Amino acid sequence: SSSSAASDVYKRQRYDWAKEFDFGREQPQREITLAEYQIGRYPVTNAEYAEFVKATGHRAPQHWRQSTFPEELASHPVVYVSWHDAQAYVQWLCEKTNQPYRLPTEAEWEKAARGDKGLVWPWGDEWDEKKCNMKLSGPGKTTPVGQYSPAGDSPYKCADMAGNVWEWCSSLYQSYPY
Repeated sequence: SSSSAASDVYKRQRYDWAKEFDFGREQPQREITLAEYQIGRYPVTNAEYAEFVKATGHRAPQHWRQSTFPEELASHPVVYVSWHDAQAYVQWLCEKTNQPYRLPTEAEWEKAARGDKGLVWPWGDEWDEKKCNMKLSGPGKTTPVGQYSPAGDSPYKCADMAGNVWEWCSSLYQSYPY
């Protein structure tokens, strides 16, 4: 409903750091029905992405030296990949495993992050900086995937759904409704 959507925006914007985000672009809130799907519990790590780069010769992220990630970042989420890079990785993963992997839609990602009740944060409706890696409370760089698990997990046991890195979805980024 629009009143719960307005309330949701208010809950997020009452945090000073959140005011830089335009949550109004994510309105109006609406109910949709999703088909059954599965989603990865953790973001893709540098080590996982390195297998793809090695197997395909795909361009490595810009911060990797000579197409090799720093070993201390093996369990950190891969960063500096474009949407096209993410799509290429998923296609390679499908071919490698013979499984139907794909990027989630925005609605699928949001449900995995917020659960059936539409929580404001994966862990609940109250902000807790100890449950995710954020700009103001974190170490100032990425952290290993799952570092804030299980306390920061979503109702579906997905980790890192708030903080650490932005994640790609298959949906186009445009105003609602679409």
